[in-house]
Amino acid sequence: MRTWLERQRYLVDFTLSSLARRKGKNLSLVGVYALVVFALASVLFTTHALRREAALVLRDAPELVVQRLAAGRHDLAPAAWVEALAGIRGVGSARGRLWGYYYDPISRANYTVLVPEDFWAADGELVVGSGVARARRVEAGELFPLQAYDGTTLNPRIREVLPSESEIVAADLLLLSEGDFRRLFGTARGLFTDVALSVRNEREVTTVARKATHLFPDARPITRAELRRTYESIFDWRSGLVVVVLAGAVLAFAVVAWDKASGLSAEERREVGILKAIGWETSDVLLLKLWEGAVISLSAFLVGMLLAYAHVFLARAALLEPALAGWSTLRPDFRLVPFVSSYQVATLFLLTVVPYTVATVVPAWRAATVDPDAVMRS
Repeated sequence: MRTWLERQRYLVDFTLSSLARRKGKNLSLVGVYALVVFALASVLFTTHALRREAALVLRDAPELVVQRLAAGRHDLAPAAWVEALAGIRGVGSARGRLWGYYYDPISRANYTVLVPEDFWAADGELVVGSGVARARRVEAGELFPLQAYDGTTLNPRIREVLPSESEIVAADLLLLSEGDFRRLFGTARGLFTDVALSVRNEREVTTVARKATHLFPDARPITRAELRRTYESIFDWRSGLVVVVLAGAVLAFAVVAWDKASGLSAEERREVGILKAIGWETSDVLLLKLWEGAVISLSAFLVGMLLAYAHVFLARAALLEPALAGWSTLRPDFRLVPFVSSYQVATLFLLTVVPYTVATVVPAWRAATVDPDAVMRS
């Protein structure tokens, strides 16, 4: 065992000295390699962090939401639906929800208007998200004019601004009382945007959804699992779009790997021939080239991963945020919670390190199996 370890140590020492003799070429190779890893890792880290944030947000969402459709479009649901859906076996509770969208011509952004189940402010007061406060340059205690559906103006006073920690879900949020909401949008009493159901057994959600459509043929049930899949598909689509944009960098890496696999340079072939002439075995040459590929690829991999981590979780994914966080006028200014799984690291490792390391061994094996004199003369 000790002999084997000493052999590997000598090979590593020789590998480092061999790489140092061509440090300009190897440093440029590590730089390009690290940029490719950085780009791919940034996309992967940002996408997984956003998906994790979405999963945490949807964790407290209702198990089932029932909407009413009219002519294929979302319509208001009557209060009778709430009572009828609450009577379905397996439903713990049902409540009508009020929410909608308000276009603000001042900030040119759409706000999400919501009536919380237990609103802590009175009529004439509202709570705004930090993104709304930035866009309108307002703070707690100021008036917040809103134009109602009939052209009149509501002037609720800002009770508070939601903390920035909740910005990923509350940046564009306006919280109103039920009375103010109905005055703003002209929603009659007894009508709700949709009905949220709490299901006692999560395995019965599909059954409850089927019973809801049987009870109301014009109903559209939406489960929490469907919402989660929708968010995941959106993030996957956007990350795929960014990867397509970065296809040039990935192609450049493929060209570098192919160039490495196509054969050794004249200087490297001469070095292999000298090593064979002084008594090195083919296995020793292969181990040497394997160590060279491992040192370059692992160095680039670590540098790229560290840069991607700093870019995503410290610099808030500044280069990718416009594509992955959305294109709306009012975007959340949030800091992603650091999240790096072994799956992400393994995926990047298999996509970047393994192909390059193997690509360095193949030409070395070809040169090591040829007569040393022929190799040095070539």
